Amino acid sequence: MKKAQLGMIGMAVMGKNLALNVLDHGYSVAAYNRELDMLEDAVRGTALIPCKTLQELVASLERPRCIMMMIRAGAPVDSVLADLSPLLEPGDIVIDGGNSWFEDTKRREAAMRDKGLYFFGIGVSGGEDGARHGPSLMPGGDAKAYEQIRTIMEAIAAKTESGPCVAYVGPNGAGHFVKMVHNGIEYADMQCIAEAYHLLRDVGGLGAAELAETFAGYNRGPLESFLIEITAKIFTVKDPEGKGALVDQVLDKAGQKGTGRWTAQVALDLGVPVPSIAAAIDARVLSSMRDERLHASGVLPGPKGAASNIDRKDLVAAVHDALYAAKICAYAQGMALITAGSNAHTWGILSREMARIWKGGCIIRARFLDTIFRAYEKDAKLSNLLLDDVVRGEVDKAQANWRKVLGLSAAHGVPVPAMSASLAYYDSYRAQKLPQNLTQAQRDAFGAHTYERLDALGIAVHSNWLNA
Repeated sequence: MKKAQLGMIGMAVMGKNLALNVLDHGYSVAAYNRELDMLEDAVRGTALIPCKTLQELVASLERPRCIMMMIRAGAPVDSVLADLSPLLEPGDIVIDGGNSWFEDTKRREAAMRDKGLYFFGIGVSGGEDGARHGPSLMPGGDAKAYEQIRTIMEAIAAKTESGPCVAYVGPNGAGHFVKMVHNGIEYADMQCIAEAYHLLRDVGGLGAAELAETFAGYNRGPLESFLIEITAKIFTVKDPEGKGALVDQVLDKAGQKGTGRWTAQVALDLGVPVPSIAAAIDARVLSSMRDERLHASGVLPGPKGAASNIDRKDLVAAVHDALYAAKICAYAQGMALITAGSNAHTWGILSREMARIWKGGCIIRARFLDTIFRAYEKDAKLSNLLLDDVVRGEVDKAQANWRKVLGLSAAHGVPVPAMSASLAYYDSYRAQKLPQNLTQAQRDAFGAHTYERLDALGIAVHSNWLNA
């Protein structure tokens, strides 16, 4: 019997859809799932080869074996590796396609390397549809071993005019690090869109049909993206219970799976500001405090007498610009974090390639990624995306409306934490002098932490501030 070319562990939606994607591109796939009924359901009516045990899976594969895991991150990955690795031989490849913590991937890669095995952490973005028809893939692992899986990865990845949406990211945990940052940007992007919706709904008074039309219009311009596209579609869906738009019946408590939080934590560790991403995380946490919010809404007063005669057309245009500028800043923060992570771990990540492979398949795919790609193509060492001439011009065109919208939001009591954080980031980054000279003086005053003088940089100074 001819051996299969890929083994897939995990036959839930993502694993099954990726396996079928691989089949579509002419590769044979052996499938394993711990729950046999799920395995039977997944392979029924397909050319997938069912394997009831890991031993059977390993025996069904051609050498060197290549096995991909699409299972829950954390302890399940270590458990499967403990059972799987004794069955493998030097030169075999194991891929973790879940949202694993990149430090775990580094640890696992080192442990597998000691056994003569290759281990890849591959970020997979695009959800179940992307997995089935073409995701964005972010592989991290041994560069030479990547050549053994490159052809299949390029075959199953999404395609754009710039090529397959996959590129070798770097050693060990690099792929999962980039996927983590991708998800952090996704958090910020989604929050900015939610804030735009909030403003249009509560300040502009737009109903679902008008919101659908507005976001569809946004999607025909520089904001064109997957998230804007699906937002427009969401507003067209009617409640099957007959209560108007379905989105209006959705509980306003947002969930999260951890990758956004990881992004903020790592950014703190590396000393990289990501305020838009952090604001998006805080917004989700605040949304989960629904009982407290309902109580507070009845006792905490808001602004009174805000203007209500706002021209809707002007508001739609202004919100567009605010959303665009805020989104740019979120991407700038994410790209800066990728650069910092790459430098800290000596991964050699190419920012240009990350922008390229996000142009298709992934959740944050957007027209603006072309601009990011070109920015890093012009200057691979660009310290911040905002410094690119084209990007700087885009923000400059949008900033008057951006500031206008934030003023409106404050006047009407509509929270826009991510848009506000993006503007604060922009203004702080462009500031010639920030007020942290006072912060340093305070620290020295109460704790003798010392400070530096402008006319004597590099020299620690302590002054007697409180008894002068």
